[in-house]
Amino acid sequence: MRPTAGGTGLLGRWEALDRPLAQFPRWAAALVLTLLAVAMAWSAFAAAAVDRAERAQITAKAEAQSAARSAGHGAGNSAQKSKGDIALYARIAERVSAGEDYYAAAMSEQRASNYPTRPFVAVRQPTLAWLQSICGAGGVRYLEMALVLACLWAANARLTQLVSLPERLGALLLLALGGAAVAVPTAGLIHELWAGLCLTLALLLYRRNCWWPALLAVALAMAVRELAVPFVLLWLAFALAEQRGREAAGVAAMLALFAAGMGLHYLGVEAGRLPGDPISQGWKALVGYGLPLMAVSRLTGLLLLPISIAAPLAILPLIGWAAIGGRIGMFAVLWFAGLATMMALFARPENFYWVQLALPAYGIGLAFAPRGLFELFQGAAGRASRQT
Repeated sequence: MRPTAGGTGLLGRWEALDRPLAQFPRWAAALVLTLLAVAMAWSAFAAAAVDRAERAQITAKAEAQSAARSAGHGAGNSAQKSKGDIALYARIAERVSAGEDYYAAAMSEQRASNYPTRPFVAVRQPTLAWLQSICGAGGVRYLEMALVLACLWAANARLTQLVSLPERLGALLLLALGGAAVAVPTAGLIHELWAGLCLTLALLLYRRNCWWPALLAVALAMAVRELAVPFVLLWLAFALAEQRGREAAGVAAMLALFAAGMGLHYLGVEAGRLPGDPISQGWKALVGYGLPLMAVSRLTGLLLLPISIAAPLAILPLIGWAAIGGRIGMFAVLWFAGLATMMALFARPENFYWVQLALPAYGIGLAFAPRGLFELFQGAAGRASRQT
């Protein structure tokens, strides 16, 4: 049985619908199915185009580095750059573990590898490196494994009252498969993986009468990756819309604490910057929604499929999350759509890993997609029955 709705506004009315897609009038169900079909057909071409562009960019960089080495120019820097972000973070963590100041190590390594240090967010927050200095990258990976287990426990508890047993088992399987990324030896060095696991845990942990554990999980995400902030802003908007003053105050206080921390981070980066340091090319690529779809296709089990098939399937979890309704369903849909929009507007093709902030939570929605599609087809055919 679905929990009682928490308000009388739009959110409260949505939560009062036990199976929201089943309540759509015939014209609305038909419209959603039409838009879904168009989006899936479009995605096959859009995501493939972004995938080709990103791979071509990698090839071009590799050829340029090879030419530079052949000419005897910048061989050291090019070789380091070719190892990628993970190698950069590993070198920084190694120096911090040896007792060096994080900002001295990070600025030195990014400068040596021709990585930008401006704006200051181009330098990762020090939290993960500090954690690695305590327990090592392998230790961080074990902590991520613990986060996966916590997500499984929270999902089982949260979904028991929302979905059927087969759907819940399917969701747990998808969550476990999505969390399998922690098995990669370098998982402890990936900031977005940590943040995505924490945000997934926060989404599943939230209860109106006990929201502080979710806030702690969100804090762990923001401490490692500032891109988790939109999740918290959405939470604040929900709390304000529901007139939950104490909860809104708690979320606002967490945002204020994060802002103070980012201010200190800015000062740390500025103190170590040199006049000739590289500057980021910016985040206004306007690549479009093909980018997040390509990213989901590449960073989940959909990687096993051709991208022309994987990209359309990557849309279906959104229908699944909408189908279960309630606060969790609406919040999830708005969060995932917002992150996809942020990537479409600001991310460059090589920033496709941003989508990990939605994983493994996004993939869970695939377990509920059959329910959503069935209800939409039933509604479009005029056979939907109102539940009492």
